[in-house]
Amino acid sequence: MSKRNEAEELSSIVLESLDNPKAAADLARDAYRSRSSFFRLFRALIEETPAAFRRRILLERAAWQLTATRISVTDIALDANYGSLEAFTRAFRKAFQVSPSLYRRTASGRIHLPTANEFHFRPPDSQPKGAKTDMDLFDLFAGTDAWYSQRLLQHAASLSDEQLDRPTNSSSKMYGWDKPDKNLREILERMVQIKEIWTMALTGAEMPPHDRPAEDRTPAALLRRFEKADKEFQRILRDIRDRGAWDQTFVDALCEPPETFTYGGMFAHIITFNTYRRIAALDSFHRLGVKLQGDGDPIEYERRVSGVVDTR
Repeated sequence: MSKRNEAEELSSIVLESLDNPKAAADLARDAYRSRSSFFRLFRALIEETPAAFRRRILLERAAWQLTATRISVTDIALDANYGSLEAFTRAFRKAFQVSPSLYRRTASGRIHLPTANEFHFRPPDSQPKGAKTDMDLFDLFAGTDAWYSQRLLQHAASLSDEQLDRPTNSSSKMYGWDKPDKNLREILERMVQIKEIWTMALTGAEMPPHDRPAEDRTPAALLRRFEKADKEFQRILRDIRDRGAWDQTFVDALCEPPETFTYGGMFAHIITFNTYRRIAALDSFHRLGVKLQGDGDPIEYERRVSGVVDTR
């Protein structure tokens, strides 16, 4: 049996016990292994303990229930095997940086938590493994940008301020008139800003302040800013896609003087430069000794959406 198939088999044993908690010895028996052998193999192949894996999957399921069902938060807490609403709220806030009630109100589409593996909760109506999706190129590129940017911002929360602000000593510039990104924090914030600025240009809002206070530049704050801007950005761009209006133009009044752009050119601009910055951020993480799985490849996102699991 290949490592991938073995990892899938071990994970399925824990997944099948979500609503029927089993002791470690029972899980090992289902895998036809000793308790110690099951634990060591699970940890080696999936890079989580069975207990940590189960807790994460239950929280991901809870996140899906908050956005896709009308089940009460209390019942969701009990469904996730928490003894009280307070305990569930603490665990959920620690994992998703927001309370369950606020998560439900903002209707965030992110239900998957950072992990070294690619095993996640799959909603009941999701497609089977290996199934093709009906994504078009907009869905693929916009989804990849949102998914991987969120992952980078989540992982940034594990770094110290010194690591985030450590000079990259890069001379690469995005534009001829621009300055190189000075550190990882600046790379991440500019990924957020490009979505904020273009969303405001599309909606006619006022230019956001360029120099934000320190509390708006923490990884958690950057993640909240990104998800807020990306949600509105994708709403607008999906309408443009559905109308087949990529070659239509709009006036960006935030430019001095105002400039005219096509919707398609604007979208390609954002994806191009955010891709560059995601790769630069990934390199910075590696230089800081933080090894992240994957390279931000759209194929990774496509496999994640279709339910294909890759444990390589």
